[in-house]
Amino acid sequence: MAAKITGNFSIEENTFRFSAIAFGRIGGQNIGAKISKATEKKLESLGYKVEEVILSLQKKLLQGDLTLPEGLKRESFVDD
Repeated sequence: MAAKITGNFSIEENTFRFSAIAFGRIGGQNIGAKISKATEKKLESLGYKVEEVILSLQKKLLQGDLTLPEGLKRESFVDD
C-alpha cells in the first residue's frame, strides 16, 4: 500500500511545501519526503542542515505529529 502526501511544514515562522510517499506493511511503515531546491537554499540560509530537516519531517509524519486540514478526519485514511 502506498499514499502520496503533500503539505507544509514551518520553521522559524517560515512555511515550506513538501511532498512525500508513504508506504509499508512488511517491515513497517516508511516515508520518503522531498522538498524543492528553493526550499533547500532557504533552509541553508537559515542555518539548517537540509538532510536533518528532511529526516525530522519524515519522523514526524511517521509518528502522526501533524495537523490535518479542517474537515479531514484521521479515520478516513489511517488503518487501525
